[in-house]
Amino acid sequence: MTPDRNHRSRAVVLMALMLTVPVYAADTQPLDNLLAQQAAGDKAAKAAQDKIDQLDDGTQEMLGKYRRILEDTASVTKYNAHLTEQVVAQRAEISSINDQLTTIETTSRDVFPLMEKMVATLEQFVALDIPFKIEDRTKRVETLKALLGRADVTVSEKYRRILEAYQIEMEYGRTLDSYETKLGDGDAASLVDVVRLGRVALMYRRPDGKDAGYWDKAAKQWVSDPGLAKDVEHSLRVARKQGAPELLWVQLPAPTEVQQ
Repeated sequence: MTPDRNHRSRAVVLMALMLTVPVYAADTQPLDNLLAQQAAGDKAAKAAQDKIDQLDDGTQEMLGKYRRILEDTASVTKYNAHLTEQVVAQRAEISSINDQLTTIETTSRDVFPLMEKMVATLEQFVALDIPFKIEDRTKRVETLKALLGRADVTVSEKYRRILEAYQIEMEYGRTLDSYETKLGDGDAASLVDVVRLGRVALMYRRPDGKDAGYWDKAAKQWVSDPGLAKDVEHSLRVARKQGAPELLWVQLPAPTEVQQ
């Protein structure tokens, strides 16, 4: 090919390239727009998703609050029902107390004569019983008599103290006991050891062992019987827990015929 022809060929190719460049630039414009729209759509979708996430978080928080409110409401309802039951029970108790208060005066009037009779009976019993610890027992009765006249002591407490005194007297009938006391009057009184076997026998022994005796229920007096010294000594050791419990020999009164 000649130089002129080659030159013309290069010129034709160069012109073709120059004509194609604007065509490629024009063809990429819709793609850029599409990409821009896609980016805008992605951004809008992300914004929408963020909004949905925010709404979902708010919904979950509200749901949690709603559930807590339901639990609190159920708890309050149950507690109110419990309080209602307590109020009903308290009103019933108040009504019962009011009824008792209206009858307490009548009850006191009925109980007081009974307590007076019980104390009088106890006083008579102590006076007629064998004379063991007579000072303590008499003082207990006198205390009860004074207690009946006190306004600062409730009726129930007075009644309890009377029953307690009766219980003590009952215990005397099934116990073994020993103590010291004086026998005789004035200058003739002397200290002796006394042993009591329930209410079956009451015996004494002088500390020097030279005299012993027993209480005669029929004659209502002390009877000297030195022959009882060893038996009284033995009984004293058992009563003082200085010896093992065993059979005791005591002076018993002769049986008497019961009067009809």
